[in-house]
Amino acid sequence: MNRLPGQIVRIETAGSIALVDVAAGRHHFTATLVGGIDEAASWLPGMPVTLLFKETEVSLAKNLSGLISMRNRLPGVITAIERGQLLTKVTLDVDGHAITSIITTRSSHALALAVGDEAEGLVKANEMSLLPESGA
Repeated sequence: MNRLPGQIVRIETAGSIALVDVAAGRHHFTATLVGGIDEAASWLPGMPVTLLFKETEVSLAKNLSGLISMRNRLPGVITAIERGQLLTKVTLDVDGHAITSIITTRSSHALALAVGDEAEGLVKANEMSLLPESGA
């Protein structure tokens, strides 16, 4: 499970859905919460949280340009690649945080991924979870 420490910047709610914006270092991320609005009602801007997202939910891109609907973009440098027969594990250094992506080996070859390459991890907002820090 990928983890990024951050701080809530903004919470927007409508019905049983909340969009929670989190600052993690110099980047901003959004988590979509469906249902668990009661817990989010006690959250406030400035509250420390940890963003959680699965390795299998991190797509990778190189030389991405144009508009895209994914709110969560993690620019970094590839520090490790472990290619298996079907799946490949890619580790990105994103501002000192190791972010792992599991993609198909076919995709890793199509992208011609190599250690040292700049790449961007992409995560849909509904795949981000938030864990309030202890005592928050």
